[in-house]
Amino acid sequence: MNKTLSIILLSYKSGERLRAVRDKLDVVLSAARVPYELIIVDDGSADGSFGIAAKLAAAYPNVFSYELSKNYTSHYAIFAGLSVCTGQCAMFIADDEQQPYEMIVEMYNQWLTNGSKIIFSYRKERDDPWLTQQFAHAFYRIVNVVSDFKIPAKGLDFYLIDREVVDILNTRIHATNTTTFTELLRLGFSPVYLPYVRGKSSRAKSRWTFAKKLRLAKDWIISTSSFPITVISYTGIAASLISLGLILFYIYVRLFGDNEYWKIDVRGWLSTVILINFFSGLILLSLGIIAEYIYRIYEEVKARPGYIIKQRNGKSPERE
Repeated sequence: MNKTLSIILLSYKSGERLRAVRDKLDVVLSAARVPYELIIVDDGSADGSFGIAAKLAAAYPNVFSYELSKNYTSHYAIFAGLSVCTGQCAMFIADDEQQPYEMIVEMYNQWLTNGSKIIFSYRKERDDPWLTQQFAHAFYRIVNVVSDFKIPAKGLDFYLIDREVVDILNTRIHATNTTTFTELLRLGFSPVYLPYVRGKSSRAKSRWTFAKKLRLAKDWIISTSSFPITVISYTGIAASLISLGLILFYIYVRLFGDNEYWKIDVRGWLSTVILINFFSGLILLSLGIIAEYIYRIYEEVKARPGYIIKQRNGKSPERE
């Protein structure tokens, strides 16, 4: 049985950190006798990181380097790594060394001994800035409410998946406007959740910007739930009932009510303007949400790739 673990190392402006990660990984995994291949996926860096990755691939037979044609963001880089990995199980890691490498061994042993198809790891505690924590907690709460799956309150960081699951992601899932996390959570396979304590980051500033987080949040919610459309339907019903009630109320006041008692001077143009403004805003909001779903259908119909591998080990894949 092939027991090789494919480790996808996400690289973006990583520089010499790639050497440090490889060396530390090798020490931990060799001591635990874990056979592995290291797949470095450079996400369109412009600082020479891929050159370092290619040198590592030339120096070590179990290291392979791939360069994407542009910066697609890490979630698409994961799809790219899964498409080329050959191990019987696979996982991804970042270049910041925040995940303790001993955790990789624990997840691998869980897969090896229990046959778990999907193993998630999550942080026991978050040491992020207060605003980041609040945004993350709110996001996870919203996802748990609107989606058909549940995730830990502190989120998910990494995972290890079996070859069967890797093949499903490669052959059945189109890597556009989605993430491997959401697809794995929807697949089932009774995932296992393992907590860990996150290490300190080796970089000064996170490259996972707020704009990228917002885009991810939108992709998660829209790709995993019909909740926004359901909200539109119920909002439309509620607005219609409220409007009908107001219409009946104003008719009663105008025809049978005592203006002195109600203190209402019913003018036709006032109610008309209010209703037009209300429903105009509601219609624009509804069209915007529906347009998001239609746009994603359009993207799927075009069948554009979610990523393009530009080079492998310093060469074009077509020339190898």
